[in-house]
Amino acid sequence: MEKDVLILAIESSCDETAAAVVKNGREVLSNVIFSQIDLHTVYGGVVPEIASRKHIDKINQVIEEALQKAEVTLEQLSAIAVTYGPGLVGALLVGVSAAKAIAFATGLPLIGVHHIEGHISANYIANPTLKPPFVCLVVSGGHTHLVSVKDYGEYEILGRTRDDAAGEAFDKVARAIGLGYPGGPKIDKISKEGNAQAIHFPRAKVGDGEYDFSFSGLKSAVLNYLNGCQMKGEEINTADVAASFQQAVIDVLVGHSMDAIEKYNLDKFAIAGGVASNVSLRNAFEEACAKKGVEFFLPPPVLCTDNAAMIGAAAYYEYIKGVRHGYDLNAVPNLKLGERL
Repeated sequence: MEKDVLILAIESSCDETAAAVVKNGREVLSNVIFSQIDLHTVYGGVVPEIASRKHIDKINQVIEEALQKAEVTLEQLSAIAVTYGPGLVGALLVGVSAAKAIAFATGLPLIGVHHIEGHISANYIANPTLKPPFVCLVVSGGHTHLVSVKDYGEYEILGRTRDDAAGEAFDKVARAIGLGYPGGPKIDKISKEGNAQAIHFPRAKVGDGEYDFSFSGLKSAVLNYLNGCQMKGEEINTADVAASFQQAVIDVLVGHSMDAIEKYNLDKFAIAGGVASNVSLRNAFEEACAKKGVEFFLPPPVLCTDNAAMIGAAAYYEYIKGVRHGYDLNAVPNLKLGERL
């Protein structure tokens, strides 16, 4: 194997068009992200059709920029990597098509990467000493997974959401209390002005799934509280509602994660995904891990949201294992973690 493995990675699973060049799975030479948040804010959420069209507009530009910033040519690359699922099918197809075209034109190996595996691998970039095994909580707009990372590319899902992902619940509650989209950062910000103990919202336990999550009941409880206040003509303290809701989410995420750490007797814990950039959540995990004597790993916010550097990190470990995909690689919107094509 060559001394340095340089991978051009592409990510387009939702509303970020991204490309990056990653060296040996840990060193980011470039990480270019075009975010579409402003386009979708008007609609209160991501519109798949608009996302796909904007990816088509931007994909070549971000790839070229990633190569330029890394000062790398296509000839110097070892492989092309791309997210092929899960995500919005139209959005995924744009990235997959671009990656296949470059791989075909250059003869470079093509590696399809699972989006959640990418989020987990963001921790390898941020923490060069981190190695499996460890427990990782992936918490984003579309996913809430508690994962035992047994080895590079080898996972066991300990728990997952049965309904809304945590990020989805943040968006829906933010909309209900008039904060708008995207909900996570806005609730995190206003919560600092509120009292997290002001309102008691439920912490759901799933009877037949020790580490599974459920946030739809919590979301409904918030909506019921708001409706009750309106019917009684009571004033709603938005900051208190936001802080109390956020605390309920944090309590469940931290509680399940710490239970899993204890049961599986691991001393390393990581978080990943868009919601992992929530300051209150990060602080709560830092405190909980310190109490248990568990080493806590977390990526910087830029590596929590969707980006291509994390895809390049995940692809490196696939590449050195000899994983290759053919030109028939397709977008798989509901791809399960650990599934292989």
